[in-house]
Amino acid sequence: MGTGAGFGWNAPSDARRPKRAVTRWLLAHRVDDVGGAGSRPRAERQHPWWKVMCLTGVDYFSTLSYLPSIALLTAGALAPLATLLIVVLTLFGMLPIYRRVAERSPHGQGSVAMLEHLLPEWRGKFLVLCLLGFVATSWIVTMTLSTADATAHLVANPYAPDALLEQRVPITLALLAVLGAVFLAGFREAVRIAIPLVVLFLLLNAVVVVAGIVHIAAHPETLLHWEVRLWSGGAGSVTTTVLLAFPLLVLGLSGFETGVSMMPLVRADGVGPRERLRRRIADTRKLLTTAAVIMSVYLVATTLVTGVLVPDSAVRPGGPAEDRALAYLAHEYLGEGFGTVYDVSTILILWFAGASAMAGLINIVPRYLPRYGMAPAWGTAVRPVVLVYTAVAMMITIVFGASVDGQSGAYATGILAMLVTSAIAVTIIVHRRGSRWGTAGFAFLTLVFGYALADNIVTRPDGLLIALVFVLGIMLVSLVSRALRTTELRTDRVEVDARAMEFAREAVLRGTAMHLFANRPRTGVADEYAETEADRLRLNPLPLQRPPLFLEVEVRHPSEFGGILRVHGVDVHGHRVLRVRGPSAPNALAAVLLCLRDATGTVPHCHFTWSERSPLRSFVRFAVLGEGGTALFTREILREVEPDPDQRPVVHVS
Repeated sequence: MGTGAGFGWNAPSDARRPKRAVTRWLLAHRVDDVGGAGSRPRAERQHPWWKVMCLTGVDYFSTLSYLPSIALLTAGALAPLATLLIVVLTLFGMLPIYRRVAERSPHGQGSVAMLEHLLPEWRGKFLVLCLLGFVATSWIVTMTLSTADATAHLVANPYAPDALLEQRVPITLALLAVLGAVFLAGFREAVRIAIPLVVLFLLLNAVVVVAGIVHIAAHPETLLHWEVRLWSGGAGSVTTTVLLAFPLLVLGLSGFETGVSMMPLVRADGVGPRERLRRRIADTRKLLTTAAVIMSVYLVATTLVTGVLVPDSAVRPGGPAEDRALAYLAHEYLGEGFGTVYDVSTILILWFAGASAMAGLINIVPRYLPRYGMAPAWGTAVRPVVLVYTAVAMMITIVFGASVDGQSGAYATGILAMLVTSAIAVTIIVHRRGSRWGTAGFAFLTLVFGYALADNIVTRPDGLLIALVFVLGIMLVSLVSRALRTTELRTDRVEVDARAMEFAREAVLRGTAMHLFANRPRTGVADEYAETEADRLRLNPLPLQRPPLFLEVEVRHPSEFGGILRVHGVDVHGHRVLRVRGPSAPNALAAVLLCLRDATGTVPHCHFTWSERSPLRSFVRFAVLGEGGTALFTREILREVEPDPDQRPVVHVS
């Protein structure tokens, strides 16, 4: 369509309808249609911050169902003290960090996006791909660990048949299959389901805590017995145990990255985009602070009552409180009826935590990879991604035997990697702002979480192995996809300014063909274009009736995949030049030639000279640097886009 005296051209889209019904069904729903972490939902799917906090809390607060058990298993009677360290880090470490992450990444990309721009071009892209492996580890193990703990609560319920005790893996696989089926059917409304689940779960936990405190008050000897166990090893033993338990208890910090990733769901009113963005950041900070305070209170209260009242032997493998210390207290002190209600509530919120994790996983690919040209065609469709992640979750469940404790190390690795990433990003930002004390404080937090990550990797390397598998998988899919998409136009639109259009129209006056000489920009002075013209005419004498146009591409940011191309007309001492900037010379040249064809109604002829480089070297330069083998790849791109040879811009090489 025309744009004033210039011209705007929209690139053709490949909207071919799949032939097979199964393929059409698989590709029917795109990722943007699913609400969740990192998505860009429509206004009607946005909610007040406290409602989005409940969706975050499905993942964050549900850790209360198994974290006290893990704390008891790793720290014994010292579990409340070890958890107190997590609370201090929550309120005075992670909360300040993620309040800054929310400010710097208001569209839900989180700390990964903050680090993306620290390294230039391809190095920044590969850093993101590596970090995405750890993000995927965190989300996928959230699914498997949550469903495994839901199974633990189900089979341990006194009303459940005894035969289920030996069927943990099949039950967990069935829960994962149901989870995948829900997303295949078209899961939509997450927030409205999350609110009652979170409210009920927190209320029931509060009742259990109060019942535990009442029992301790009625039987003070239990508290005295706990104090004896607490100091039995001396102060040195207390410190050592707490520090050793800390890396696994970081599961209680899982909600921050989730909270930031769901920022697009937070409704923000205001006049203009800036005001709405400012309010969204402010409301997300309210969300993070409120969730952190609630979780801190519950962590201290639940680990205190379980540490005092639950015997250490009960949380060991095969014990009645294994992976379910609070549920054990609910049945013990409030009866089987209340305990069953607690189990049902826990099973539901844990299963829904898996749904929240699945929504996050689905949105990982479109957050980053399409911008890099590294997403396969099915990567932005919901159903194929759901099938892949469900299969991976099932494999992890089988490998770990649906054990909550067995998967906790892998889960902690993913969470700690994100915490270290966030701490590093915020430290760099604060340092650039010139705050010495702030830099020192956040650098200290980086060291703390770095220690925890290193310790967790050494003691439980399975999380690192899973993360490395994801990193290699993402790398392989990304690089193969980028290579396969090299012959796409890599642009959605070409905008030609008025002067460039004037040059193009004058070039086709009197019915003559439009001839363009491709020129690699060097000095930009008249002699350069005179030399290019003489070289082209020497190799291919053309009976030109009008001076040729020169078409040149300045390659900028070759690691990017696409964007809008803007063509500017420049007169350099009588030489008429069309200049454009883009991430790849052949793709930009092909797009401009197609645009000029539609703008003038004439098929353009573009003239090149052969490259002296080998074909392999030219391909590598084209894929990595955006230039190399320009004539060959320009022609191939045009052949892919325009199937009609009579309408295809002509490439001459001599």
